[in-house]
Amino acid sequence: MIAGQEYRKLDWTLVLVYLVLTVIGWVSIFSAVYDEEHATIFDLSQRYGMQFIWMVTSYVIAFAILFLINPKIYDTLSGLIYGGSLLLLVAVIFLGIEVNGSRSWFEFGPVRFQPAELSKIATTIALASLMSKYGFQLRSPSGIIRTTLIIMVPVLLIIMQKETGSALVYSAFIFMLYREGMSGWFLAVGFLAIVLFLVTLGISLFAALIVLISIMVLVRGVAGKYPLQHLFFLLLFIPAMIFSPQFGELDYIKERLVLPQEGWLALVVLPVLAFHVYKLFKSKASHMWHITMVFVASVVLIFSVEFFFENVLQPHQKARIENLLGINVDLKGAGYNVHQSKIAIGSGGFWGKGFLQGTQTKYNFVPEQSTDFIFCTIGEEWGFVGSAILISLYLILIIRIINSADKQKDVFIRIYGYSLASVIFMHFLINIGMTIGLMPVIGIPLPFVSYGGSSLWSFTVFLFVFIRLDLDRRR
Repeated sequence: MIAGQEYRKLDWTLVLVYLVLTVIGWVSIFSAVYDEEHATIFDLSQRYGMQFIWMVTSYVIAFAILFLINPKIYDTLSGLIYGGSLLLLVAVIFLGIEVNGSRSWFEFGPVRFQPAELSKIATTIALASLMSKYGFQLRSPSGIIRTTLIIMVPVLLIIMQKETGSALVYSAFIFMLYREGMSGWFLAVGFLAIVLFLVTLGISLFAALIVLISIMVLVRGVAGKYPLQHLFFLLLFIPAMIFSPQFGELDYIKERLVLPQEGWLALVVLPVLAFHVYKLFKSKASHMWHITMVFVASVVLIFSVEFFFENVLQPHQKARIENLLGINVDLKGAGYNVHQSKIAIGSGGFWGKGFLQGTQTKYNFVPEQSTDFIFCTIGEEWGFVGSAILISLYLILIIRIINSADKQKDVFIRIYGYSLASVIFMHFLINIGMTIGLMPVIGIPLPFVSYGGSSLWSFTVFLFVFIRLDLDRRR
């Protein structure tokens, strides 16, 4: 418990930013679903009235975390907290209600609760507890396996709920792991996987293979300290790969051998691959083996994209990704939300149209405008200036958390802080990205601003646990 004279040592900057964001969210929700017959912002029959209840209860939760709960329990009970969150993730698959094709919510009267929100906190605590233990080595096989399991078990359970958007947020932990000493190559491999997925889906499997092979040749050259030679080779090899299917069009060959594009590409690449394997066993350099494993895994990924897209994603998710990539633009269907959102934000101009003056907002052109698309309400009514202020508040919040985490001597608190900043950043990036058409629409709330008690409570707990833990450094 915090003594009365010590409350001044709390990070009041984080507290103030949190309060401002929640108020901005409350006012924006009022504007997004405003009803003249229920003109008071405290009307509990409307979403803005309910959001006021979520705000007040969140402030009570924050007070309890700061002044009543012993912060030592988080590390001590980390296993119990993590295990409990997994049980909830399993239970909601069988006992939860279905919302938008996803069975990821418990419903208790007027209150809905999404265990996936709580599991992010539990996973953070479990990772912080594990990685702060004496003798833990992140780069050791044991360290890699244990951290991967802690992250992937809830991810798989969330995917089973058909809630791929929430599962995607767990990729944020990569930033924490990188900050704690994980090789930057893991980030590069993650980025490569995203590029290959998009190229395979948006262009073709053939194009993705050419991109992969070109990148691998360049990486091999840089890692082997022969970049210029590999670059020169690549300038000659890329045209050979691109035009390899033309060999199959020759009359002599066409009569004797019929192969798909990828087959002709394989025939061109095989000699180069054979030379690489020869050098691989001759040199026995570890980086060569790493490059080879990444190449093999990437080829598997490329050939798995279609299966994942057709069998894992929901129809509405597939339609949104196709719309984003320009595969199947449907401004009246899957692309409607984003199209209307961009109109709303663009129409706001520099200063905005003013409070309750947004036409896109007022006439309900944008679905889910109080939840996933709350940012377009701010963009339309408060313009570029209001949007910039909101983004600045998030940047202050994230940078402040990272700076505080950097100063921690306690490894548990440092890892918790990095994870908190990473998760908030991922939500912030995806939510705003999808409202302006840079990300697929996957149903990610804007922290502290979007409507919903489940999200607001969870992020309040997430943030204020860190503020309370950070107090020990400030004393």
